Amino acid sequence: MANRKALIFGATGLIGNLLLDELLNTEKYSEIVLFSRQAIGVSHPKVREFTVDFSNPEAFIKQITGDDLFICLGTTIKKAGSVKKMEEIDRDLPVILASAASSNGVKRIAVVSSIGANAASANYYLRIKGEMEQEILKLKFESIAIVRPSMLLGERKEKRPGELAGKVVMKVFNPLLIGKIKKYRGIHGRDVARAMIIILHRENNTKIYESDELHIIANKG
Repeated sequence: MANRKALIFGATGLIGNLLLDELLNTEKYSEIVLFSRQAIGVSHPKVREFTVDFSNPEAFIKQITGDDLFICLGTTIKKAGSVKKMEEIDRDLPVILASAASSNGVKRIAVVSSIGANAASANYYLRIKGEMEQEILKLKFESIAIVRPSMLLGERKEKRPGELAGKVVMKVFNPLLIGKIKKYRGIHGRDVARAMIIILHRENNTKIYESDELHIIANKG
């Protein structure tokens, strides 16, 4: 268990950054490899970092080797510039990376999706996430965890005004979301990160995890 090698795509984002922090503070992994567009500059004996061009995955596909792959990639329509570009980042790239990992013998994978993801959705964001899920679930791994967080709580390095407003609303309404709609409660990014690690060590199956389930797993282990 303590000799596992973790691979992270998206370590500069909210969940990815907290995931890295959690991995550094656990003895479950002896090596952590980061793939990022820009160097993060983490100085730790466990960490190796590759600065890569995500538009040219062929250049680094051979480096995607290890035990557990964590994909925490995602963007916004404002940052991407178009739905097409968002499809490339949020749908196509995770599938390309996961496919390469499967071919390279990576055993387990955890991928961040979104609550409400549905390939048949009229909402472009939920459609893209749903299409990504469908393709990932076709791949061969010992364990596949698709995690669907609701509104993410926690501090991002980049500011998203709309999301900040949503967080304020979520803090007020979270206690009112019970029963079948409990999964819509806001969830801290650290809970998502912690749950992903626990799942890949505890489970050995293919499953989609909703936001409320991630909260329970993260806090009860």
